[in-house]
Order: sequence, then structure tokens, then C-alpha cells
Amino acid sequence: MTEPLLIADLAVVPVFVNTGAALLPALIAGLTGFVTILFKPRQLIRVCREKPLRPLGAGAGVIAIWLALVWMPTGAADEADGAPSADRAGAAAGAIMTPEEWVQLARELTLADRAGAGATTSTAPALAASGDEALYFRGGGTRSGYLGGPSPTKLALRWPYSEEYAMFWSTPLVRGDRVYAAWCIMDPPGSYGAVVCLNASTGKRIWEVDMKDATRDFGGFFSSPALTADGRFLVIGQGLHPDYDSELVCIDTDAGAVKWIIDCPLHIESSPAIAGDIVVVGAGAVEDTTTRLPKSHSDPEKNENPGYVFAARISTGEVVWKHPVNDPESSPAVADGVVYIGSGFNGDAVTALRLTETDDQLKAAGARREIWKTPTPFPATGAITLAGETVLVGCGNGDYVFQALEPAGAVMALDRKTGKVRWTQSMPDGVLGPIAVVDQTAIVPVRSGEVVALDLAAEDEGSRVLWRTVARKGSRVLAGAAYTGTHVYVVTHDGYLVVLDAAKGKVLKSVYVNSEPGEMGMSIASPMVVAGRVYVGSETGGLRCYDDGN
Repeated sequence: MTEPLLIADLAVVPVFVNTGAALLPALIAGLTGFVTILFKPRQLIRVCREKPLRPLGAGAGVIAIWLALVWMPTGAADEADGAPSADRAGAAAGAIMTPEEWVQLARELTLADRAGAGATTSTAPALAASGDEALYFRGGGTRSGYLGGPSPTKLALRWPYSEEYAMFWSTPLVRGDRVYAAWCIMDPPGSYGAVVCLNASTGKRIWEVDMKDATRDFGGFFSSPALTADGRFLVIGQGLHPDYDSELVCIDTDAGAVKWIIDCPLHIESSPAIAGDIVVVGAGAVEDTTTRLPKSHSDPEKNENPGYVFAARISTGEVVWKHPVNDPESSPAVADGVVYIGSGFNGDAVTALRLTETDDQLKAAGARREIWKTPTPFPATGAITLAGETVLVGCGNGDYVFQALEPAGAVMALDRKTGKVRWTQSMPDGVLGPIAVVDQTAIVPVRSGEVVALDLAAEDEGSRVLWRTVARKGSRVLAGAAYTGTHVYVVTHDGYLVVLDAAKGKVLKSVYVNSEPGEMGMSIASPMVVAGRVYVGSETGGLRCYDDGN
């Protein structure tokens, strides 16, 4: 009964009051949106630099509407019943942009770039020719970084893709005619970044996602993307090592838009793994640089969250389970309903967890989430590699930035079902990057600068090393190698892509992937070899594609 009376009363109010009441919220919304973008300097600078007429026109529109309200005549209504027609109301409403539309001005610049590149966002991504499976860090559990095709050795630059000041620490993922990658720009005391989709042949951008929502930028990315088996959804961790309050992000690859975000009180440098509709990842601790103990967000003198592993449904963004694991910076691998992940500082272990069951299901079955846990001699921050029934993990006492006073590392081979140690191979320094496996040969990147080939079938430590090569004198190797079976591709910390003969470890070719000298020595993205091309991220040279120049 109340609603009809309200409508009747409104019918006799002068048109000025009606129109003003309709426009005032919209005007406030527009002004709010304008203020919002003013306080987002990066978006505002980009808008003003690339499309200066847009913010000027939008601001002029708000002023014009304000003037119209001030001098609007208060004559009789145009319509017989004193209320504006639907068409007129729609036109009035359409004159004002919502806050989201204001902020969208900056995002439209990206769309304009895509259109200029001749790309569309509505085309479904192409899938692999056969054996369509979920892809994750280094292509999957073997971490080979190789998805078929020739092994290029000439390393002719096919295309570079760069963003000003952006560092590509994330390892690219390639499927069909698309390349997915993420970048980071340091903006002390914080950072910001984006996920991009490029045409694999040309390097032209198809889409870029750089905002969590209409008002919040993404921080920098270190984690590498994972892709569902149908190619529809990309999942990636967010945040850098000192960051709290980061996210696990799912992106619709067709629309180039965020599907869902799962908030995390820590950071997710771990690269997620996918099995069906489940994605699993580690949330790493923020440690004190001196004690290596997890520090509190609000009180540096107190210890806080040491880290955890969690799984979520890709279709809904629902968290299925969480399990405490100390500093799981390692990238997990999944097989047969089990997830394997390393535990870093204050953990020094590899843990196997049941993947698909919820906590209630495990409780009803009288089972635990943890299947086994095996100690490692050093922090296990490297990605887990699966080689048949063997779990391989690298570990060491150094990290990406600091070398230990007495460097040491190891590769461990564990039984996949029991976690029992099959063998341990000592290394001269930490193994930070993933171990790449093809057949019975493993390629190990060592922080000292060596690349070591291991025979996984060897019975003793003395005969296990097939060869060891210094990739480049004076350089460290922080990233994993790509291994095609005939060639090995490795990136040195100072920005050189090096090709080795896989049979003897002989260096065949090297190219500088950075755009200029003077980098910080943080080239840490592992290369991918797909269909006769090498895709590699760099510190100052963007994301690059090399081939044989044919």
C-alpha cells in the first residue's frame, strides 16, 4: 500500500525537484569516481598522457551538469502526469558515469591498445593439439619447460614485449597461440604488476589485467600462472616476499577479466598447480631478515603466521581446505589426488597432502590431510618435480639475494608413496629453480652458476653425475632450466640465455636478454621451449621470444 502512495506524491512534485533528485546521486557518483581516479596517480598519469581529451571531457561533463542544475527552469512538466518519461529518465541517467565507469577510463586504454594490436578478447584460446591437460609452472610436474617441437639454437629474436620499468620474474606459460605471463614494477615501499596475454607468434597483446577491481591495483607478481585443461581459466598467486595481504587470482582468459580473488594474509610467491577443478598453492611466511623467523604484521617483535597450503575450487573460488606448513614458498606438484610441496625456512621438509577431500570427508574416513613428511637438510624452497614414482626436490642454504657464508645444497629423491629417501646428491650451493626431467635425466640449476645433469637410474652418488657445466663464468643460476632432451636452456642471474648440448653439457650459444646493462642481477624467470621457440622473461628486457630465424 505504501509504494503506490509514494508514486502518487512524486507525480505532483515539480520537474526540477524530480530531475534534481534523480541527478544528484548520479552527480555525486560521478564526482566520487573523479576523485577516486585523482588519487590513483598511475592511472591518472596514464590517462592524461595517452588520452588527454578523456579526463578533460569527463570533467567538463560534470561541470556542465552542475551548471544545468543551477540554472534549470522550474516550469511545468513536459509529460501529462508530471513525471519524466522513461526515455527522458534514461537519457538523464546516461549523462553521468558511475564510479566504476570513471575508473574504467584507465582500463579502456588497455582495450584501445588491444584493438590497435589487431587482437580481440572474445576468441577462445587455442588448445594443444593433443593431450589437453592443465598446465602449470614449467608445463607440469616434470618441470621440463618443454612442450614439444624443435630445439632452436640460433636464438634469433622474434619479438620482445615490454612495459616501462617492468621486470618479468614470472615464468611464461604457453598454450596454442597464446602466451601468459606476469610482471612486476617496484615502486618502493610497494610494487604493482599485471598479468598479460600475448599472441605467441607476434608478441602483440591480447589483454592485460592490472586491477583487482575498479579501485585497487595489483601488486607485483613473482608467482607463475597455471591454466585449466580447457584453457578457460588462469590462476596465479599474488605478492612479493615482504608482502602481507595478497591474493590468489583467477582470470577468465576469454574476457581477460578477474573471475574471483581469494584473500590471503601473507603472500603467494608459490606457483599454483591444478588438478581438475581444484587449484592448490602455498602461502609463504614473511620472515625477519636477521632471524628468519616469521614476523608479525603489526608488531615486528612478535612471531606470526608461519604459512599454510590451501586448495580452492576454480569454478567457484571456494576454499576447500587449509593446512599449516611452514613457509611453503615451493611450487607444488599434483598427481593421483596428492599434492607435494616443499617447506622453506623453519620447515626444511617435503610434505605430501591429500588434495581432493574436504576436512569433513577426511574426518568421516578417519584420515589425516598429511600423508607423509620428510625432512630435508636445508630449506626446500624450490619447486617439486615428479619423475614417475619419484619426488625430486632441490634445497640449499642461500636465497635469491643472499649467498650463505658456507654455501651448500642438495637434490633429494623420495619415494612418492612413502616419502622414504631413495638418495641424496650434494650440490656446491642451493638449488632454487625447479629440476627439469626428461626420461631418466634430470637437469639441476645450482646457485653457484653450475648446471648439473643427473642420471636418475644410477645406483650411487659417484656415477649419478653425467656432466656439470658453468653456464657463464662469474654468473649465478637462480632459475630453472628448460630441457628438450637434446638441448638445455638456462638463464643466468645477470641476464644471459645460454644453450647447452644436453649430451655433454657444452655451451653452444648465449644471448643477452636484458635491454641494457646495470640490472640488479635478478633475472630469475625460467625459459619455456614450445614449437621451435624459446620464451623467456628478463629483468630489463621484457618478455622475449627467440627462434632459429626461419
